[in-house]
Amino acid sequence: MKILVTGKNGQLARSLAVRAQGHDIEIVLAGRPEIDHANPSTFVSVLKSVAPHLVINAAAHTGVDQQEDEPQRAFRINAEAPAELARLTRLAAIPIIQVSTDYVFDGKSSEPYAETDKPNPQTVYGLSKLAGEQAVRSENPDHLVVRTAWVFSRYGRNFVKTILSAAQTRKRLQVVADQFGNPTEAHDLADGLLAAARFWREHQGFLQGLYHLAGQGRASWYEVARQILEISKAMGGPIADVEPIVGDQWVAKAPRPANSELNSERFAHDFGYRAGDWRDRVSSAVGNIIADSVTCHDIR
Repeated sequence: MKILVTGKNGQLARSLAVRAQGHDIEIVLAGRPEIDHANPSTFVSVLKSVAPHLVINAAAHTGVDQQEDEPQRAFRINAEAPAELARLTRLAAIPIIQVSTDYVFDGKSSEPYAETDKPNPQTVYGLSKLAGEQAVRSENPDHLVVRTAWVFSRYGRNFVKTILSAAQTRKRLQVVADQFGNPTEAHDLADGLLAAARFWREHQGFLQGLYHLAGQGRASWYEVARQILEISKAMGGPIADVEPIVGDQWVAKAPRPANSELNSERFAHDFGYRAGDWRDRVSSAVGNIIADSVTCHDIR
């Protein structure tokens, strides 16, 4: 089975390439300049040359604050490009998996969000990603929309790497303690999407079109930061004290959801897969990042 994955330099794309090894699945990563979501006319030639059995759209404009100043670009990349990709895959009889976000919700619920809960995005990012979901559903009936949250890994930019980097130069960090979600390791997300891909191969279709897939366990950003630095200290990595603050003390253009927990039970039921516990996965990621840093230092 050949899967075309967009966003080749992102956390999810790189994790998919690693996790597909040994599973009779060929991952073809594509990104700029050969495929550019700001220029959807680039999609046709890549789809023809790769001829995939399935497409996973993992590319997105994820600069949440930046998008408040450039909504047209956000909708171009997060909504119009997925719409065109879904249209082209429908014409070629190729299923598509669209990766979406917890930001489609307003964060006001006291319970984890289920797929049946009504979206109410409060940011340009959330609005553009919800528009992308709707476009994919409209353009290609053979689709899967998978919402996830708080993705981290040893690759790219993410909260775990940001905290470790900040601890190298600062003795005390302030981290928001009243915003909650499900930290999700990118390899877990990749494993879940590959489970869905295998299901499609065996059954020639998906049971439903919308799922949530996020890490197990509820956490605040403050709790995650403490876990990161505790593991880092134990491994001889950078350390710092962490001070809890409320979200209103953290100046940002785009509001963050107070609670963006996702209920992933539907995905577990239909595909037989659950992501790991966030504490275990954060600990492993910190170890890998520190090991990568030591290796790079040794090479230099």
